[in-house]
Amino acid sequence: MLEELINLDKELFVFLNNLGSEPFDAFWLIITKQLHWTPFFVAVFYLLQRKLGWKNLGIIVLFIAVLITFTDQITNLVKNYFQRIRPCNDEALIGLIRVVKDSDTFSFFSGHASNSMASTMFIFLIIRKFYKHTYLLFLFPIIFAYSRIYLGLHFPGDILTGYLFGAISGFVFYKIYNHFSNKYNW
Repeated sequence: MLEELINLDKELFVFLNNLGSEPFDAFWLIITKQLHWTPFFVAVFYLLQRKLGWKNLGIIVLFIAVLITFTDQITNLVKNYFQRIRPCNDEALIGLIRVVKDSDTFSFFSGHASNSMASTMFIFLIIRKFYKHTYLLFLFPIIFAYSRIYLGLHFPGDILTGYLFGAISGFVFYKIYNHFSNKYNW
């Protein structure tokens, strides 16, 4: 059963990865860098500050920093435990895939997916009552994590597992934030 899932994951990866083409490689190399998303983050922080004030924004930024540290460290523990090689280093896939970016670290599960989904879920749960189309925030982790498949760095299963872990982590941190927010009237 596990072997079937791994083979299906590899087949789906080969399909998705081969949708890419060289003229778009530079675009996806930009997308995969967190720093290039700074205008998006600033816009989201602006929306938070507008509705919740500077003090609450500071508390939220602190929670996000702890959340990302948590998800990142758990992701690294899992990667080092399972030690799944990245698609770009999988000898069985040589000649079948496009490798745009190389990495010698492990693949399972995606830190890009877990961190982006955790922070998005956390922020979404906080500001969904203020803005009608807050669900559009989820375009960030979808595009951000897909870049990892495009570049040849993660299997779809790595991304989906990262999303699941990130969503759960974001939800749990929201509950903790909400508890303290109600207790101390932030």
